[in-house]
Amino acid sequence: MIVVTGAAGFIGSALVGGLNKAGFNELILVDDFTYPAKEKNLENKSFLDKVNREHLADWLRNYADEVDFVLHIGARTDTTEFDKNIFDKLNLNYSKMVWDFCSKNQIPLIYASSAATYGMGEWGYDDRHDLVEKLKPLNPYGDSKNDFDKWALQQDQRPPFWAGLKFFNVYGPNEYHKARMASVIFHSFNQINEKGLVKLFKSHKPEFQDGMQLRDFVYVKDVVKVILFLINHKPQSGLYNLGTGEARAFLHLANATFAALNLQPNIEFVPTPEDIRDKYQYFTEANMQKLRQAGYNETFYTLEEGVKDYVQNYLMEQCYL
Repeated sequence: MIVVTGAAGFIGSALVGGLNKAGFNELILVDDFTYPAKEKNLENKSFLDKVNREHLADWLRNYADEVDFVLHIGARTDTTEFDKNIFDKLNLNYSKMVWDFCSKNQIPLIYASSAATYGMGEWGYDDRHDLVEKLKPLNPYGDSKNDFDKWALQQDQRPPFWAGLKFFNVYGPNEYHKARMASVIFHSFNQINEKGLVKLFKSHKPEFQDGMQLRDFVYVKDVVKVILFLINHKPQSGLYNLGTGEARAFLHLANATFAALNLQPNIEFVPTPEDIRDKYQYFTEANMQKLRQAGYNETFYTLEEGVKDYVQNYLMEQCYL
């Protein structure tokens, strides 16, 4: 039996589908199931039961002997939310509860950390444990993720295997409900359909041309593959970056979206809003050496491959993964 938190969300629901395809059907899905926009993410998925996230602690106490693995993907991920109390409750303290349960009952745990922990990248994008205390995230969301990473590394009592996955810029099917927090690819597709163009932020740094701000974009199908690898192989416990290891520009992303639609690019550059301009990242790129050394040797989707699959097989068809 595998417990999956955030199971109705973007990455969580894609993971549930991947688990089903891999033969895992005895799943307990945990989320706030009151949002109708998420319902389609779980259509045609196989699972044993749903548990409201507020009731998980009680459920775990009652069924501890039956749980074989916990995949803690759920979190408040809104980077524009600045109420620290919300993140303390839903990200930090909730994760501590899950960790303590897994440690006490010796159940393997994989949880969602974030590349937001790296802040402006002053210390690079290396998932070394000795750097965690030095990192300076740019918002309360990033702080909450880094605070839990720091706390986990300080614990003497730990799950028999644990991995904190620092997700970089994940995109793909099942993010329809995320509104403004959905990927730039999702928004680009909709802008093209509505206005025939894509708006990208201008560069406000002379060393970067407009649209050449760089991110490590990782397709959600690759994220699922990595998690399945960790479930099956349980390498050395610790923090792991989950990107592709190759930074690509927003201009490349927009061009790939137009190409997937068989259209010529039409891009307009607009000023980066002043309220986020001083905290806007111009470069992120995951150091993937640790995961590779752990034995993961699969090839990641290129940006062009991932965008084409996402646009043509999901966005255009309004399909779910």
